[in-house]
Amino acid sequence: MESLAVFNSSLSLCSPSDDHFIPKHPRPSPTTTFPGPRIAMPKLEVRCSAQAQSAEPKPKEAKLWGGRFEESVTDAVERFTESISYDKALYKQDILGSKAHASMLAKQGLITIPDRDSIHQGLSEIERRIENGEFEWRTDREDVHMNIEAALTDLIGEPAKKLHTARSRNDQVLTDFRLWCRDAIDAIGAKIKHLQVSLVKLAMENEGVIVPGYTHLQRAQPVLLQHLLLAFVEQLERDAGRLLDCRVRLNFCPLGACALAGTGLPIDRFMTSAALDFTAPMKNSIDAVSDRDFVMEFLSANAITAIHLSRLGEEWVLWASEEFGFLTPSDKVSTGSSIMPQKKNPDPMELVRGKSARVVGDLVTLLTLCKGLPLAYNRDLQEDKEPVFDSVKTILGMLEVSAEFAQNVTFNRERIQKSLPAGHLDATTLADYLVKKAIPFRTSHDIVGRAVAVCVSKSCQLQDLSLDELRSIHPVFDKDVYEFLGVENSVKKFSSYGSTGSSCVASQLGDWITKLEITEGV
Repeated sequence: MESLAVFNSSLSLCSPSDDHFIPKHPRPSPTTTFPGPRIAMPKLEVRCSAQAQSAEPKPKEAKLWGGRFEESVTDAVERFTESISYDKALYKQDILGSKAHASMLAKQGLITIPDRDSIHQGLSEIERRIENGEFEWRTDREDVHMNIEAALTDLIGEPAKKLHTARSRNDQVLTDFRLWCRDAIDAIGAKIKHLQVSLVKLAMENEGVIVPGYTHLQRAQPVLLQHLLLAFVEQLERDAGRLLDCRVRLNFCPLGACALAGTGLPIDRFMTSAALDFTAPMKNSIDAVSDRDFVMEFLSANAITAIHLSRLGEEWVLWASEEFGFLTPSDKVSTGSSIMPQKKNPDPMELVRGKSARVVGDLVTLLTLCKGLPLAYNRDLQEDKEPVFDSVKTILGMLEVSAEFAQNVTFNRERIQKSLPAGHLDATTLADYLVKKAIPFRTSHDIVGRAVAVCVSKSCQLQDLSLDELRSIHPVFDKDVYEFLGVENSVKKFSSYGSTGSSCVASQLGDWITKLEITEGV
């Protein structure tokens, strides 16, 4: 299965166009062993793939910001400070923002119409080259913005030098990043809906199946399997809602804030904001370039989604074990052992559980990065990209493989049915019976507890006790008590809104079928 293979593989960079969610450089393994003699660590070389293919490094060109400098930065500084190895993922957004900026500059008379057209054509050509793998990303050009601007200058000459009028990399990168995060939220939202549909369809296939409900991982009450599956659908709906809320707040445009103070040139920030489908320009230029709260909120939403998926993974890993045996994943979503021939492991959901740690870690990285930074922009904030790219790539993979797992599992009804008698799952329903007989709940709780103790001593179920045995515990019991005993009767007695009663669950299921536009029988 292709997506499962991708999810489990160690992904490597192929080209800018297919690497939007993949961090570029794996960390090198240390050569030091302990105990033993100390061995020097290998020299870390951070180079873009296009440069790595060339045996002879190209001579350095003058930096676009280099006017006041008399010396070039050292190779070590250049390697350490570059970000092109990962922020080239923003190339589409950077080109889109630059086209909108050029159009605004032309409208305001800051560049000519021919210059605007030349810039637009040049940027379109650069985008074509990037997507066809023909563009050379250069580390000496530091980042995606300067790579594209320098390439544009090489391509069209003087008009390209006017593009950065009334713009800093500070507001430029945040415009790109907000656009990228907006697109990523839309992609994650679509994956969440796909998983919800898969879970609802799985529920539709298992009408009437009763499973043990657990608290403290101990048998608690009987619940419908549909009810359990829909619990995860509800959680995912809130996950989607958090992402949508985040999208609303991040959808304001920083472009035109420049370095931090704005500009004295007659720009129209409302024009560029509208052209890029933002709600409005950000009101405070210092805030616009300095805060990353939209990133923290985004990664927080991802982390909560990852925790929900991890809990789903844990549930299904347990249920697939021999001890439970409640579900069997198909071979399409299982793996084996290199030494034990009999093994069939639900590895995808184990990895879903494990990869949640990465997503939580990405959030912690951002929170720690931003703690204590003075206003306005600081170079530390260059480090905000990789955790976001990793979080998005990981959460997309977790959602995709969870949906595939849901589409390729079978619930073992016979095994589940045989497991139901254990645990006195109908005890609380028996307490409800006594409440309906006007016995206070605390007294009912005590009476049923004593009945359970009798069952434990006799190794039987509550429904196996005779009426005389029940009346020996309390005289209020009558023959109608047996309508409340047994898991099937117990489930039928649930009637509160949102409960596991058959009619309640049918209503919940119908609501989700309508909301998710699922065609029944398909």
